[in-house]
Amino acid sequence: MKNKLQTFLLISVLIILPFCGSGQNNNPYLIKKGTATQLIVDNKPFIILGGELGNSTATTAQNMQNVWPKLKSMNLNTVLMPVYWELIEPQEGKFDFSLYQELITDARKNDMKIVLLWFGSWKNSMSSHAPAWVKLNQERFPRVKDNTARSQEILSSFSENVLESDKRAFENLMSFIKDFDSKNHTVIMVQVENEIGMLPSARDYQSLAEEAFKKPIPDDLMNYLQQNKEKLVPEFLQIWKANGLKTKGNWEEVFGKSLQTDEIFMAYFYAKFSNKIAEAGKKKYILPMFVNAALNRIGREPGNYPSAGPLPHLMDVWKAAGTSVDFLSPDFYNPDFKHWCDLYTRQDDVLFVPEHVFDNTVAAKALFTIANYEGIGFSPFSIESTQKPEDEPIGKMYGLIKELSQLITTNQGQAKIKGVLLSKGDAETVIRMGKYELSCKHDYTLSWTPGAKTDTWPLGSAIIIQTAEDEFFVAGTGVVITFKHRENKDLNVGLLKVDEGNFENNVWKVKRHLNGDQTHQGRHVNIATNQISVQRVELYLYK
Repeated sequence: MKNKLQTFLLISVLIILPFCGSGQNNNPYLIKKGTATQLIVDNKPFIILGGELGNSTATTAQNMQNVWPKLKSMNLNTVLMPVYWELIEPQEGKFDFSLYQELITDARKNDMKIVLLWFGSWKNSMSSHAPAWVKLNQERFPRVKDNTARSQEILSSFSENVLESDKRAFENLMSFIKDFDSKNHTVIMVQVENEIGMLPSARDYQSLAEEAFKKPIPDDLMNYLQQNKEKLVPEFLQIWKANGLKTKGNWEEVFGKSLQTDEIFMAYFYAKFSNKIAEAGKKKYILPMFVNAALNRIGREPGNYPSAGPLPHLMDVWKAAGTSVDFLSPDFYNPDFKHWCDLYTRQDDVLFVPEHVFDNTVAAKALFTIANYEGIGFSPFSIESTQKPEDEPIGKMYGLIKELSQLITTNQGQAKIKGVLLSKGDAETVIRMGKYELSCKHDYTLSWTPGAKTDTWPLGSAIIIQTAEDEFFVAGTGVVITFKHRENKDLNVGLLKVDEGNFENNVWKVKRHLNGDQTHQGRHVNIATNQISVQRVELYLYK
């Protein structure tokens, strides 16, 4: 009887375990829901309404005291802040996390989550935040050499000493988070390194790198390429194909002699280095981990931008070597937002925008990230730099997304959510949802709007959520939507009812009924450019 009971209990545990969440003690984790990926925090889907601090803002807890109120007034739920290797390990082997105890404690007081950015071996390509004892010992911690044999302010990814020292510091960081925060889950994610990349040459030329360059392509990369040949990103596949799709040989034998080969080579070893850091950290404490990229400019050759980082044309290399890294993210100082987001999601990867220049486009882009890509979050850089946080459009947009968060996360991954981003140069787009075709135009396409004849139009952005066959919620700013039946062009689509309102504790409350002038007597749904609002739309068909 005792043996039967033990067997029953063991089977019960094995059945229950897969449904108990991921990680240690229900730590934050990523999970697939339909076609979307969700970040789960405290056992609920969580959308990061974030802001990244300027690089020096969080170097003291005192300096942050005037920052927390700003963040709260802009409806942030998450702050992205650096962890500086030089500050936590000023002397080799002696760690000090007192600053982060204070910062995490203050975040809790302000009901804020944290994404930590590990400024370890590299920050914006350079090794500016490595400790002095690393910087001053070039023999032990070799630096990158460019193609003229000149040393750069970049630690070499080929050095075991660099790797082991970085890894030890990161392990201590993750152990600290486990000890100090595992019950509170204030820290929900970690970025490994920051904007890794090679400058001013496409690859490292010091002796360790030269030795690796002459060796055969590593098996894990070659196996990945062969197993995923049909799914590789086309720019990368073209380089491999141009040299005959070879499966054996060193880097130049497989990919040819070019700057592109130099970049692929470096990408693999940067990814391998980052993977070992992430893998070691997760053994101490499991949290989602990602790597970010400084985007390249179209037409520039490797070495003329931070080369070999987790860029779209190198994603397959990073995935092959970076199996412990959960996803790759773009940092935006590049205007073509949709283009780059499309590239980061074309292999069905999750989108998180950890850094975007804090300009007048971020509110619209934040909503578009959550809507069009069902992304897990967005974060303008130097969010604390504003002098009037209460007036920032990003704060109003974050308030809207927060209000809609349960409606959004409930419907993610089921083809029920669409997003649009509209400008003067891209003033109209057509989307399909259920039996309807939605023509979405910028608000300024209405000739009577005050800004219609201006030279520049502010970005319009909307999220459309289909909650029933004939019911939609439309939210955002600067959009006009008309509806058609997808299959029967003889059927007219009418607006049965349009209400403006709010979700209060996830219950819809109507503020205004809009079937009159606000819908142009039933011709369209409209949210003006100077508004951020939510409308519930009910459709009907007539001949």
